Amino acid sequence: MKSLFSRFAKDESGATAIEYGLIASLISIVAITAFKSVGSGLQTTFNAISGNLQ
Repeated sequence: MKSLFSRFAKDESGATAIEYGLIASLISIVAITAFKSVGSGLQTTFNAISGNLQ
């Protein structure tokens, strides 16, 4: 029984998966923020172009 708990405590495969999940979520949050910022800027630019064409 003691060796089973010892192996379980030393197993780091789950920790690696959690770390990858945290990294992926951080990257996605940064990407979403950047896309929203770029999207707002593009919308402003296209509205200005549209106004000048009319």
